[in-house]
Amino acid sequence: MPHSTHLGALKWALLLKSALLAPGISGLSLYLPPYRVQLDEWCQWNDESWTKIRAVVGRSFRMRGPQHNVYTLAASAALRLIRDYDINPAQVGFLALGTESSSDNSAGAVIVKGMINDGLRANGQSQLARDCEVPEFKQACLGGVYGLKAALRYLATDGVGRQAIVICADVAEYAIGSTGEPTQGAGAVALLVNGDADLLEVDLAAVGSDSQYRIADFRKPFTRFRQSEREDGQMQDLPVFNGRYSTNCYIDATRHAMAAMLAKRPGPSIDYFDDVDAVFIHRPYHRMPATGWVMSYLFALAADGPAGQAQLRTYCRAAGLDADMVLAELLTEDPFEGREMGDGEAYPWSRKLRGHLLHTEVWDRIIGTKLWLGAEAMKDLGNLYTAALPAWLAAGLAHAHRDGIELAGQEWLALGYGSGDAAEAIPMRVAVGWKAAAAKINFEAALLGPIDLSQQNYVALHEGQPDDLPPLVPNDEFVIDRVGTNNGPNFYDLGIEYYRHVVRAQPAG
Repeated sequence: MPHSTHLGALKWALLLKSALLAPGISGLSLYLPPYRVQLDEWCQWNDESWTKIRAVVGRSFRMRGPQHNVYTLAASAALRLIRDYDINPAQVGFLALGTESSSDNSAGAVIVKGMINDGLRANGQSQLARDCEVPEFKQACLGGVYGLKAALRYLATDGVGRQAIVICADVAEYAIGSTGEPTQGAGAVALLVNGDADLLEVDLAAVGSDSQYRIADFRKPFTRFRQSEREDGQMQDLPVFNGRYSTNCYIDATRHAMAAMLAKRPGPSIDYFDDVDAVFIHRPYHRMPATGWVMSYLFALAADGPAGQAQLRTYCRAAGLDADMVLAELLTEDPFEGREMGDGEAYPWSRKLRGHLLHTEVWDRIIGTKLWLGAEAMKDLGNLYTAALPAWLAAGLAHAHRDGIELAGQEWLALGYGSGDAAEAIPMRVAVGWKAAAAKINFEAALLGPIDLSQQNYVALHEGQPDDLPPLVPNDEFVIDRVGTNNGPNFYDLGIEYYRHVVRAQPAG
């Protein structure tokens, strides 16, 4: 057989084999920076209600240290993934970074690749291949989901037989005194994606997508960086956002992504809300996923014709609400009616109905039995932006493995969202042999060794004056070693960050 014919036959054999496999996620690994703010203490500092914050937001959040940025977080998570899952770096043909916290406007995932290779080389391991693609994806908190979809497309085409790593990493910072302040966070999740999933099989053809430009939802224009200089040299990426308007945008985008996904499924759409076993939604704070999911349920009822609308009217009567007003609101294609800016309420009637359903069996059936897996552990992560959704998937799998909950064959939904706006509804199925891969998820280990900050420490770190911080001893992680200052004429590296991997640093003294 001629050489070219042999290669062609091999290619077709690989494609045929891949068609018989179930692509998806086979590994998850996390990295969280140690600095932690306990929200009960934050409430004392700010005279806020701990009861309310605990119920709506969570328990704590992490902050990057002066030696951290999005690339150190990403590389630390990815190196853990490679080790924990015994990945052959030469087999990785696609390394994607999903983030909205980049500090370099030219390079992205290739920075992380270089850092990973330094860590691998220091341990005598082979490096990531030269033919590995290194894209970066940005769409607010949805960048990692887009990276996952791109990885699956790569594995189904020119990457057949290879593996992919998708890293979701972000630093979520909000101004002191803003409504977003208790919802901060920092961290990274690395995903092993391949052609035969060990954890979660992804049905890419069944995904539902949505995108619609919202001008003043949540933005990060460059002009903000003219406002201040920080002593630590770090860029502080505080967003411009409009509270309740952003919540309305979240509801609208997830609604349309769900509708697009449900339109591809046989049978009544409303049945899906009972049939799906577990739901994982982008979570900027603890209460938000429940709001998004119950609103998706109400939208589906309104769109379900006479049967669904009759059920909706029953709920409205019990709540003492005008059913026609609720239906009109839920059936409106564009809730903003041309009003693209402001902080108004787009779903006032539905909000009242949600409040009523919170105390009924409907809430327990639609929310309590679908969004509980791993949710308690997520209260200690804060908002991880792009990493929030995969972190919850990791928490859910780790939770089930620890407690002996059988998941094989379950139908899961991952509902991603990125402000500005876009959303993705991704149906998944738990792999039959999920337990072996779930046992390697380092969720609980990533939470160990926190350094709790006092109010003084917190303000100093937030404002870029970290001289009196509790000492941080790096342990098997990447740090910023220095920042370049040369501005020519013979060599230029002004502002370029140099990194190093610390296996185990020794404390001073």
